[in-house]
Amino acid sequence: MISVVAVTSVLLLIAMSNRFVKYLAQAASGKLASGVLFAIMGYRLPSFLELILPFSLIISVVLAYGRLYTESEMTVLFACGVSQKRLLAYTLIPAFTVALLVAGLSLYISPLSVKKVEDIFNLQRQRTEFESLTPARFQLMRGGQSVTYAERLSADRQQMLEVFMAEMAEEDANGERDNLAVIMARSGRQTTDRKTGQRYLVLEDGYRYQGRPGNADYRVTRFKEYAQRLEETKDIDRRTESDAVPTVALLKSDAPVHQATLHWRLSMPVIVLVVVLVAVPLSKTNPRQGRYAKLLPAVLYYIVYVVALNAARDKVKDGDLPVLGMWAVHLPFLGVALLLLSWDFIARRLFHRPHSGVTGGGN
Repeated sequence: MISVVAVTSVLLLIAMSNRFVKYLAQAASGKLASGVLFAIMGYRLPSFLELILPFSLIISVVLAYGRLYTESEMTVLFACGVSQKRLLAYTLIPAFTVALLVAGLSLYISPLSVKKVEDIFNLQRQRTEFESLTPARFQLMRGGQSVTYAERLSADRQQMLEVFMAEMAEEDANGERDNLAVIMARSGRQTTDRKTGQRYLVLEDGYRYQGRPGNADYRVTRFKEYAQRLEETKDIDRRTESDAVPTVALLKSDAPVHQATLHWRLSMPVIVLVVVLVAVPLSKTNPRQGRYAKLLPAVLYYIVYVVALNAARDKVKDGDLPVLGMWAVHLPFLGVALLLLSWDFIARRLFHRPHSGVTGGGN
């Protein structure tokens, strides 16, 4: 189990670092608030673990038993009467523990965590453009029609200081929109109309320059206050992803997408037990090969297993495959495991058959 924890920690760090970089980029562009990054990563942890734990188990078994083989300690164990069946039985004890943990993650904890992540993203989408501003950074607003820059934000993020805005002006008398308006203000703040509930960006103590680039005929307006309506928050689609639906609700649903998700969750602990069956015989090596000789086959086995199961899940979602098709994916991988477990017996029967009859001369 120590090897499982060590391998899981390393793989989890790699996986979460990759995802954290993605969220960090979204925060840098203003799509996410920096304060929610660690909350999102924390809620994503169970989803990572349910896939990483089976992978860590097969890697740990191959490495641990591979070392015993290369140092001839496994030979001593076999000579003392420890058979491969007993070795497999000993290995299944921690494997069942991991399988129960994965079952708890996939059936209960992960759906709750995914739902929390969805709620966070929905709240982030409801933020106004003002609330998503990042100081000392040019940022697109109004669907790309304007660019805003604020040198600083107040401590409560309610006021912008040293504001610069450039936006396409409204249509002129000729129906053209190539007029450019540049606004420079000492400060800006957000305010809400009490009657309508509409939010406005109010700029204070500044200038507005409007004209067509390249022409000298432009207009300068000095203002004490200049109000600009902020875009209304778009309605968020509240449909919950199937991964966030509780398992109890999936059991009551006949929708293909829900059935695919349910059987994916049920398959997670099954994967744990199947990979253990293949890890024990796969770890068998001779001292010349080294303990890492069977590591690549183990990695490929798990990757192909999960990819095949995920492909079957997509087919079930689309209605192109019955639910039993997902369980059929387990059969060839289970068959490989059983073949490796009985390979020594098969090899003895095929290549080392005992001679029949009595050796020697006769009448």
